[in-house]
Amino acid sequence: MKAIITTPGQQGSVRLGELAEPSGSGAVTGADGQPAAGVEVEVLEVGVCGTDLEIANEGYGSPPAGQDRLVLGHENLGRVRRAPEGSGLSAGQLVVATVRRPCPERCAPCAMGQSDDCLTGHYTERGIKGRDGYMAEVYVESADFLVPLPSTLRRIGVLMEPSSIVEKGLMQSFKIQRSRMPWEPKRALVCGAGAVGLLAAIFLRLRDLEVSLVAKAAPDSTAGQVASAVGATLLDADQHPVSSLPDYLGHLDLIFEATGASAVAMQAIAATGHNGVCCLSSVTAGARTVTVDADSLNLDMVLGNKLAFGTVNANRHHFEAAARMLGAAARRWPGVLERVVTRRVPADQFEQAFARQPEDIKTVISFAGV
Repeated sequence: MKAIITTPGQQGSVRLGELAEPSGSGAVTGADGQPAAGVEVEVLEVGVCGTDLEIANEGYGSPPAGQDRLVLGHENLGRVRRAPEGSGLSAGQLVVATVRRPCPERCAPCAMGQSDDCLTGHYTERGIKGRDGYMAEVYVESADFLVPLPSTLRRIGVLMEPSSIVEKGLMQSFKIQRSRMPWEPKRALVCGAGAVGLLAAIFLRLRDLEVSLVAKAAPDSTAGQVASAVGATLLDADQHPVSSLPDYLGHLDLIFEATGASAVAMQAIAATGHNGVCCLSSVTAGARTVTVDADSLNLDMVLGNKLAFGTVNANRHHFEAAARMLGAAARRWPGVLERVVTRRVPADQFEQAFARQPEDIKTVISFAGV
């Protein structure tokens, strides 16, 4: 069966290859870390994100034990082909698989089903670190890591993985701050208008916040049109740097940073209003340095009761919450989420998906019918 594979550490090695068995076969484990019966899933679509591009272009990632190649892909949507009795799943059901698997040491978070908070760092991740991913015609996975979706989400279900990251960050923002003080946020800023940024804006609008996005994108771009459709406003970063936005927009209760630029992340922390939260969701690679007015930033953080925290990955609980949010958004703004997926590329033309185009938001590789 066909799969998109790479040799980690070898740039330019991404290729369409053949697997003798479904991706992940022979390495199926349950939430308890023990070998488990596998559910066989036909892959419909897999999203391409910055992590996939890093693996392809910079040699990031690691293969499964005993292999010299890695099946790519962690953003996924599939349909159950076969499920063992007692799994709670049935043939034909739409599912999305989570990404991270517990560490072998079974640290406290992993033992509680929160491998996204793993303490040892020895977790594995499908399509990224030590486990084959979902860019294949068929994969096998434990039911513990498969989240069922209603058929109504068929066209947007591939957005579940980035949605889970967003919803985790927002859930934590509200939970942490409301444990510290009475907190009823009114105004939010999202830095970045890629898939994660737009999903953050949509989920914040579902919470009835006033939302602005700032990005290097024109207000009449596809991203700007999606933002406008849900009642948010897209600002051009060249005209509205993050540092100036408190004066332009007013008090910012919540900032969700999703640009991948460390300088913007530092500006976002500083721009957060008193009693506010800044959630950092982007991974910044490289060795950039920025100059920060440390005394003023520290003073403002302390006297302003400001909170800044990072969030990464997501567990099943967050995937299930994301499914509810996607469903609510689809009902409230029919057709808008579909616009976040800007290109669908057949698997046998996968190279096109790895070549970014100016209007890309989320590019998806389609496997059904390959």
